[in-house]
Amino acid sequence: MSEILKSLAPAYGGYSIARNGKVIFIRGAIPGEVVEVDIVEKKRDYSVASVVNVIEPSEHRVKPVCPVFGTCGGCQLQFISYDRQLTMKGEILMDSLTRLGGMEIEPGTAFSDSQWNYRHRAQFKVSRNGEVGFFRESTRDVVTFDECPLLVREINNVLQKIKDAVSLEDLREIHIAAGDSLTALLRGDDYDAEACAKIMETGVSGVAFNDVMAAGRAYVTLEIGGMKYSVSPWTFFQAHWSLNSKVVGFIVDRLQPLGGERVLDLYAGAGNFSLPLAVHAGEIVAVEENGHAVDDALRNLEMNGVKNCRIVRSTAEKYKLNRKFDIIILDPPRPGLTSEVARKVLDHGASRIVYVSCNPSTLARDLKKMKDKYDVESVHQIDFFPNTFHIEAAAFLRIR
Repeated sequence: MSEILKSLAPAYGGYSIARNGKVIFIRGAIPGEVVEVDIVEKKRDYSVASVVNVIEPSEHRVKPVCPVFGTCGGCQLQFISYDRQLTMKGEILMDSLTRLGGMEIEPGTAFSDSQWNYRHRAQFKVSRNGEVGFFRESTRDVVTFDECPLLVREINNVLQKIKDAVSLEDLREIHIAAGDSLTALLRGDDYDAEACAKIMETGVSGVAFNDVMAAGRAYVTLEIGGMKYSVSPWTFFQAHWSLNSKVVGFIVDRLQPLGGERVLDLYAGAGNFSLPLAVHAGEIVAVEENGHAVDDALRNLEMNGVKNCRIVRSTAEKYKLNRKFDIIILDPPRPGLTSEVARKVLDHGASRIVYVSCNPSTLARDLKKMKDKYDVESVHQIDFFPNTFHIEAAAFLRIR
């Protein structure tokens, strides 16, 4: 049975909130709209609803660019103007910090860049009959498309060539990364040397299969802060590279002067922060548990002639903070800091901390743990994933 509701405020996950005796999370509405919805899920404390008719549309409602929007699970917000997407995400971020973190913080400068054709890496799913695309939301059904408006054109083009060149039934996933060239990582059960050779002919510079390199060069190279940054097919790097470069530059500038400072970069990856910081700092220690990322980081140090950065392969939990650091960079995965890492960082007492987060809830939780010892100087929204519900942020902390 349908209901008529007014959407009141944005919520994390691509929802907006309405109330009708209890909280209702609506998918497909913009705050301020009056909509007709179907209740699709009922819980004890809340319900989940989906829009079936927009009765009073917002001025910020726009026509989605992608023909499979609403079917494909890759995007949630294409029906909202980009300016309004940004303000909604800012509202959600500040609400999380206030409600979950117990902090009243004025938002700092928000960072955004290209809304379309920004993604330099993508993970495609392959169905049992060899169709390639993204999962339909909350299912394992693969939604196909001619091109994705979020991906850089090089990835769209080479994906089409791969689909035309080879049969893909034996694969589960195809990961494509774009930099100065392209790499393809294939995940599946049966290695096919002939298929890998045909994929090389589509224009990629390297093909990996599961955990080994099958053909070609094992990395792509991008540029950050005037330095070369190479990543192999198994290494995470920030997909919105132009915005990543802008944010990294801001963080480096904000931390100046860095002469003689000792910096610890936890969750360092291939050196996204360590490389640009090494130009200015006295010493960098970069801690990373992924072996492929460690190899990439070592290559990047050599490619750029960096001598004052040491790479340590370790989890953040196992790394022993035995030496004094002036600055700690934290860029944890979505679950945020484990209790062990949070306690370790607090006990260490570095003068400054930069916390880069991809989850407002865990950011608020972790900053709450630190606020008795550190002042949160500013929090900056970062829109690394336009047209999706994902919200990133960078927080700057200083010890009292």
